[in-house]
Amino acid sequence: MRKYETIYIVQPDLGDDEIKALSEKVMEVISGMKGNCLRLEDWGTRKLAYPIKKQTRGRYFYLNSEGDSSLIAELERRLRLDDKVIRYQSVKLEKEIHAPAPAAEKPVVEESSADTVEEVAATESAE
Repeated sequence: MRKYETIYIVQPDLGDDEIKALSEKVMEVISGMKGNCLRLEDWGTRKLAYPIKKQTRGRYFYLNSEGDSSLIAELERRLRLDDKVIRYQSVKLEKEIHAPAPAAEKPVVEESSADTVEEVAATESAE
């Protein structure tokens, strides 16, 4: 199974009952499509970067789940049909994220004993 992250934004003025019902719908879709919900977080109400559907604020939810592509397609279809949802986006996560190996350090170049540019130029012209 693949891991996915979904962030969806709902209307900020929804009551607790409506938010709970929406969260239950999301969980129902995941369990119905034989997926696993790893995490569902309420990030709270925040100001949007730009107005969406005449809304300037939105309540953000973060969902981390496992499943296949048909699960995400069905979840996004249901979110699209719900009028309470302003915006959503799903992203497939990498299986394992490896940090790149540290680069080898560059050798330290010794500086000449001359302190100023004029002294370096004078020693080069004398040679």
